[in-house]
Amino acid sequence: MKKHPKTFIDIEIDKLTNSIENVISGDVFDTEVVLLTNKDIKQINKKDWLFDWELQLKSKDREVYKLVIKNNPKIIQGLLSLSDFGDHIYVHLVESVKFNKGKNKIYAGVPGNLFAFACKFSFDKGYEGFVAFDAKTILIKHYEETLSATHFKGTKMYIETPAATRLIDKYFKK
Repeated sequence: MKKHPKTFIDIEIDKLTNSIENVISGDVFDTEVVLLTNKDIKQINKKDWLFDWELQLKSKDREVYKLVIKNNPKIIQGLLSLSDFGDHIYVHLVESVKFNKGKNKIYAGVPGNLFAFACKFSFDKGYEGFVAFDAKTILIKHYEETLSATHFKGTKMYIETPAATRLIDKYFKK
C-alpha cells in the first residue's frame, strides 16, 4: 500500500454558516456528514479533487467522511479524513469539491461544516472537542481567526473545547 505523504490543511474557511449556503441566492441547505464507503468512491471523479481520496479510504488508521445535502446524498460537497488518536481527533485532509472552490463556487460553508463535524466527533468520543491538524504556514493566522484554532508550534494547530463548542453550535442544531 502507498505511504501517505505528510499533508497540510490548506483550505480556506470561506464562511461559517449554519449549514451550506448557495453563494448566489443565499439559500441555506441542511447537510449530513456520513462515512464514505467503497461504493461511494465510484462517485468521486478524480478531476474534481486534488487529493487521492481512494488512498485515504483504504488506510486502516483513518476514516473518511463526505458532506452531502440532505435528500441529495449522491452529490458530494466536501470530504474529510481523520484519525482517532485516543485523546483527540486528528484531521489529515479537508477538501471541497471543485465546484465549491474559488470565486465561482456554488456553496459556501463546506470547510467550516467539516471542521465542526470533526469537533462533534471529538465530543462524541469523549475528547472534549479537541481536534488537531497541521496547517500550511501561510494559513495559520487564517485558522486562528476563522476557527479560533490555537497555533502550537511549527505547523501544528489545535481546536480546544470553547472553539469546538462554537463551531458545533453553529452547524449542528440541538
